[in-house]
Amino acid sequence: MGVLHKLTLALRRLDPDNRRWEALQREKAERRATAAFQTDDRIARNEGLAEISDTFERYRDSDFGRKLYLIQNSIFGVDIQPVASQIAKLRFFISLAIEQEPTADAATNYGIKPLPNLETRFVAANMLLGLHHREDMLTSPRVRDLQRALQENRERHFHATTRMTKRKYRAQDEKLRTALATELEHLRFPADAARKIAIWDPYDQNASADWFDAEYMFGITTGFAVVLGNPPYVQLQKNGGALGRVYKDAGFATFARTGDVYQLFYEQGCRLLTPDTGVLAYITSNSWLKAEYGKATRRYVADKLSVLRLLEMGKDVFENAIVDTSVLIACNGKRDEAGKAVDMDRLVAKDFPPAEPLWGPFVPQGERPWSALSAPERAVMDKMKAVGTPLKEWDVSINSGIKTGHNEAFFINESTKQTLVSANPNSGGLLKPVLRGRDIQRYQAHWADLWLIDVHNGYGDVPAININDYPVVKAHLETFYPQLEKRQDKGQTPYNLRNCAYHDDFAKEKLIWIDLTDQGCFAYDDGGMFCVNTAFILSGKAIKYLCALLNSKLSTWYMNNTALNSGMGVTRWIPIAVERIPIRQITAAQQRPFIRLVDRILHAKTADPTADTRTEEAEIDRRIYALYGLTPAEVAAVEGG
Repeated sequence: MGVLHKLTLALRRLDPDNRRWEALQREKAERRATAAFQTDDRIARNEGLAEISDTFERYRDSDFGRKLYLIQNSIFGVDIQPVASQIAKLRFFISLAIEQEPTADAATNYGIKPLPNLETRFVAANMLLGLHHREDMLTSPRVRDLQRALQENRERHFHATTRMTKRKYRAQDEKLRTALATELEHLRFPADAARKIAIWDPYDQNASADWFDAEYMFGITTGFAVVLGNPPYVQLQKNGGALGRVYKDAGFATFARTGDVYQLFYEQGCRLLTPDTGVLAYITSNSWLKAEYGKATRRYVADKLSVLRLLEMGKDVFENAIVDTSVLIACNGKRDEAGKAVDMDRLVAKDFPPAEPLWGPFVPQGERPWSALSAPERAVMDKMKAVGTPLKEWDVSINSGIKTGHNEAFFINESTKQTLVSANPNSGGLLKPVLRGRDIQRYQAHWADLWLIDVHNGYGDVPAININDYPVVKAHLETFYPQLEKRQDKGQTPYNLRNCAYHDDFAKEKLIWIDLTDQGCFAYDDGGMFCVNTAFILSGKAIKYLCALLNSKLSTWYMNNTALNSGMGVTRWIPIAVERIPIRQITAAQQRPFIRLVDRILHAKTADPTADTRTEEAEIDRRIYALYGLTPAEVAAVEGG
């Protein structure tokens, strides 16, 4: 009796429920299969070596051998749509076929070498979702052996040239997958994940896995040298946020509810790279470079990768594109040298790729907006920062407008105002002119005869308004009492506005501007105008000089390149961005030419809100360019961008 047989009988006595017995039987069967395959391997290996030598000799002057080697050893692909994988395979088939030279020998298929089977090189799967507890897969030598056997079997299938051998390797693949899933279940691997491994059939041309694992599917354990991609552009909040719910708890540091799915591909692509040397190259929408929802992605890429090239290409590159596109090429790990960037929309010549002198230095700004600046634009930015002082360091105050919590109650028109004042003249002391966002224009606002019921909650030494002193106003507000009572933005009583420590700033000389705009839109006011909380006010010194600077083309250019945008291309002129604008400080005497020009613009627009003031505004721009010492080429870069 053999030793193995005696050991088997002993195990039967010690293992009445047959679990160990079944495991041993599986192992014996797999050893026999492995031995048979090893014999096939030796034959196939010898034939393969001879074939490789013959291939390279025959196609010495073509790229067939090189392409075949790269496809076999270096190129892998994944897409969630099976048809995309099929198209990729077809393109590789064609690429190889055109390199071959037919002969007259029909017995050898006219000398045309059968193309490899690419089912295990291009798979249909969801690249963003993995298997939970993935680290547990390698806790057992048995698991490692089965994984190795799977990869070896799939490599044999790659080279199989007959239907019979393909069927044999596919059948063996199914057996090995089932054995692996069973072993994982014995190791307490999650049953659902084990089932997914067992049913994933790389040879099913119409199926797509709802998970992806590079090691299991491709046998890649050390990462990829290059990750190329054109991820889909789909907002995570689309269709009620259904897609966002899929990935919210999938472990992505860059997940943003208002973001886009392609941002998650940046993070996943980074994870798949080889350490320190792997290169990622993606073409995507460029919204993440400046949009609020792109903050986490910008921070992640800046922390994990070294940007080599950033190319912003606009809409004109692809015929049916509806978004601006960009290409990012970055290396895994951090390097000391700066990358390079260029924005093709800013170039006169649209040659691709742009000539090397057109690329400017680029250093990612962390979560702050990124811009691809040309060499002249970089010079403008450097000059502004060299001679300018950030607005936040000026003797000014920046605050938001009044937040009522229920504008319908506190905003009234001229007719309602007259009614209230007629009933009780004392009411007029509470009524202040107020601007909506749409009323705020460049240099001067267009007031729509709206009034704010300013029942403030007190500020400084001024006590809160007692609504009982204004019975007519109280009666008006009581028609909205249910809404006033439940609002968060209330003061001592539901009738009062919330605290506003800078309340008296509205009575000062100031600038008023709005958030979303494609150019500087600062209105000058010295008449005690209030504004809604979607607008902002700036009060302090040198207000008219600042009005000229902030409405200039140079400030608009600076904001377009440094501030967040809405995700739809409109710049966000929020205080934290505006206060970074480097404004050159000059003497009162040097400010006078700017003040005179602003006064001329205001005088013209007071007489006619639609007055043409382009001549005065152009003169302001010319003087501002001179303040910063811009050259004609740099001026052209500002006005062209």
